[in-house]
Amino acid sequence: MKRVLLLCLFLVGISFALFNFKGLAVRGNFDSIVVDFREDIPAIELNEKIKAISSQFNFTPQLNSAFSVSDRVYVVKGDHNTLKSLKKSNLAKTTEYIEPNYIYKALVAPNDPDYSKQWNLRSINIESAWTETKGKDVTVAVIDTGISRVPDLKDTNFVNGYDFVNDRTLADDDNGHGTHVAGTVAQSTNNGYGVAGIAYEASLMPLKVLSSYGGGTVADIAEAIKFAADNGADVINMSLGGGGESQIMKEAIDYAHNKGVVIIAAAGNENQNSASYPARYPHVIGVAAFDAASEKAPYSNFGAGVDISAPGGSDAGKILQDTIDPETGVASIQGFQGTSMAAPHVAGVAALIRASGVTQPEEVLDVLQKSSRVIQEDGLNYYGAGQLDAAAAVKMAKVGQISFPHFFRWLRDNGYLNLRFWIDGGAIALLPKIAMVLGSYLLAWFLGTYFPFAWGWALSSGLIAGSSGLFFLRGFYIYDLPQWPFRLLGSSIPELGSALSGDSVLNPLFASVLIPVVLIALFLAHPSWKWFAIGTSLGVASCLLVSAVVTPDIWWLGEGLIARTFLIGNAALCYGLAWLAMKGETRTV
Repeated sequence: MKRVLLLCLFLVGISFALFNFKGLAVRGNFDSIVVDFREDIPAIELNEKIKAISSQFNFTPQLNSAFSVSDRVYVVKGDHNTLKSLKKSNLAKTTEYIEPNYIYKALVAPNDPDYSKQWNLRSINIESAWTETKGKDVTVAVIDTGISRVPDLKDTNFVNGYDFVNDRTLADDDNGHGTHVAGTVAQSTNNGYGVAGIAYEASLMPLKVLSSYGGGTVADIAEAIKFAADNGADVINMSLGGGGESQIMKEAIDYAHNKGVVIIAAAGNENQNSASYPARYPHVIGVAAFDAASEKAPYSNFGAGVDISAPGGSDAGKILQDTIDPETGVASIQGFQGTSMAAPHVAGVAALIRASGVTQPEEVLDVLQKSSRVIQEDGLNYYGAGQLDAAAAVKMAKVGQISFPHFFRWLRDNGYLNLRFWIDGGAIALLPKIAMVLGSYLLAWFLGTYFPFAWGWALSSGLIAGSSGLFFLRGFYIYDLPQWPFRLLGSSIPELGSALSGDSVLNPLFASVLIPVVLIALFLAHPSWKWFAIGTSLGVASCLLVSAVVTPDIWWLGEGLIARTFLIGNAALCYGLAWLAMKGETRTV
C-alpha cells in the first residue's frame, strides 16, 4: 500500500510541476484577446455564443478584419483576468483556441542623425551578386508600418497589398519604419538618386500591421502572413517582434511555409540570449545584427532562434535608406539601426537566391547559412551560421553545390547546444520527455516489486520506445535528406500517428492501448520480445499520463476534459495490460 501511495504522490508531483511549467520564453503585452471559433459550428450557435459573451463580460467580440469571416477570428478587449475568465467559460467546445492578442513592435534602436554611407551593402558583397541577378520576378512582402512611395522607390515595382490596421487596400506608411525596411530590400537603384537596394528588380508587397506608433497585434500580423502567401509573395520580411508565443501566428507561419514562402524576421534589440517572436518560431529565419566593424551590434539578441546575421548598424555607422519623417510626411534619406534593419538584408538576398532558381524555403535557408562567413569564436551564437554574404549565396544557388556543415557546428547554429533552447520549447520540450522516460521506469519498478525480474535491453528499449522515442532527433534537418526518418525515430509510439506529417496533435488510434495490445499478443510467447512489448505498454502509459497533463490535444477529441479522460483511461489500460502479461511469471531478461 505504501508503494501505491508513493507512486501516486510522485505522479501527482510530476503532473503539477509540468502543468505549471511555463518555460523561459519572454512574456508579451496585450490589451485584447483572440477568440478563434470553430468553422464547423452552425452560424446560429456562433451568434448565441457571441451574445453570451456580450452578456457575461459586457463587451461584444468583433471580427478582426474583413479577412476574418471565413476563419471566424474574433477579438475582444481585455487583460489577463479576462483571458482566464474566457478560458474557464463554456467556450471550449466551440473554439479552436483563446489566446492573448500580443502586441509586437517595430525593432528599431534609438535613431541619431549621424549618417554614414552604405557600408552595409559592401559588407555583404552585393556588387558581385548583382552580376548574376537583381531579383527579377520575385515578390517580397514587407509586413511592417506600410510603405510610402518616396522618390527613391519611384522605379521599384509594387504589387497590391493591404492595410490591416485600418482595414483598407492602401497600405501607406505613417511611421517611416516600413519604408526604410522596404528600401533595403528593393530601393530603386541606378536611377541617379538617393541610395541603393539589394534586390531592386524585385517587387514589393506593402502590408501594414503596425500603426503610427509602431505597434500591432498578432492577429493582424497573422492575417498579413496568410494574405502574402495567398497573393503570390515569395519572401516575407517581418522587422518586428515581441514576447509571447501565439498559436494564430504559428499557424499562419506554417501555412505560408507550406505554400513555399521564405519567412524572415528580426531577432530583437534587447541584447538577450534568445530571439524574440516571430523570429523564434520554426520555419522563420531569425536575423541578428552586426555593425560596421563586423562585430555584434550592442543591442542585438543572440543565442537560440538566431539563424544568421546581417548588417544592422550602430551609432558608429547606421543603415541609410529613403523614408519619411513621421511628423511631416516628407521624404528624406535617414539612418536607422536595429535588427529591423538587418532582417531586410537577408530578405533581399533571399529574393536573389530565389531568382537564381532555388525556391524551397529549406533550400534557401541552407544556401544562406552555408554561404555565410563563418565566425570561428562564437560560443554564444551571436551570428548564427555566420555573416550574410550575398555574392557567395548567389554563386552557391547558381551552382547548386551545397556541402554538409560540420555536425557540431550545425548543432550550435541551430541552438541545440543551448539548454534554454530545449527547456523553452525548441525542437522538443525537454522536461515532459524526461518525465515520460522516468515515469515509465517508475511504473516498471513498481511492477517489479510484485513480479521480480532482471532488467535488460528488451524491457528498457520498450520503455523508451513507448514513452519518448529518441526525441532529440525530431528537430534534425540535413540538406538533401528527407526529414521524416528523424521525426519517426524521435517519436514515442503515441506520437507515431503524426510523425510523418510533422503535426503535434495526437492520433487516438496510436495514443491508446491499441498498439501495446497488438505487440503483447504477437510477442507474448517469445522469451525476449515479450519484455519489449511489456516495456512498450508501460512506456505508452507514462507518455499518455504526461500528455494528459501537458498537451491533451487529440484528433476529434480536442484539448479539454474528454481528451484528458481518454488519455488517462488508456494509460490505466496499458498499465493493466503490462500487469497481466507479467502475472504468474518471473523472467530473467
